[in-house]
Amino acid sequence: MNFIDKMPLFFSDIFPFEGWIGHRGLLNYFRLASMKEKLKHLDSWLRNRIRYCLWHDWKKPIRRRKNLNRLGVPPKRAYWWSRSQKGGWAIVQSPIMITTITLERLKKRGYESMQEYYEKVSILLNEPLYTRPVRTVV
Repeated sequence: MNFIDKMPLFFSDIFPFEGWIGHRGLLNYFRLASMKEKLKHLDSWLRNRIRYCLWHDWKKPIRRRKNLNRLGVPPKRAYWWSRSQKGGWAIVQSPIMITTITLERLKKRGYESMQEYYEKVSILLNEPLYTRPVRTVV
């Protein structure tokens, strides 16, 4: 049994208590605002934070090396990266974690991009003015 099997299947499993709405509630509240660029930066920061939590959870170099191997990194490179002297946040922003824990892998686990959700929610509200048929008053 590897670490991927032990991970929660979906991000909703991490927050099991009821009433937690997370970023959806925030985006529904601000859906009238134009915040695409801000969401882009916030979304990238959130993905980095998730990667950082994974890297920090692995703790020891041996576990980091094994997990990097399981994610498809060649053994020699996994050895180098696992013993890096950089801090956790620097590791997360380097190719070490960006190439192994990709957006596709996060989506498989249930991560929904804030920007994608915002585009789904605000489609009707951000359409140009006067595009709907107008009823004429007689």
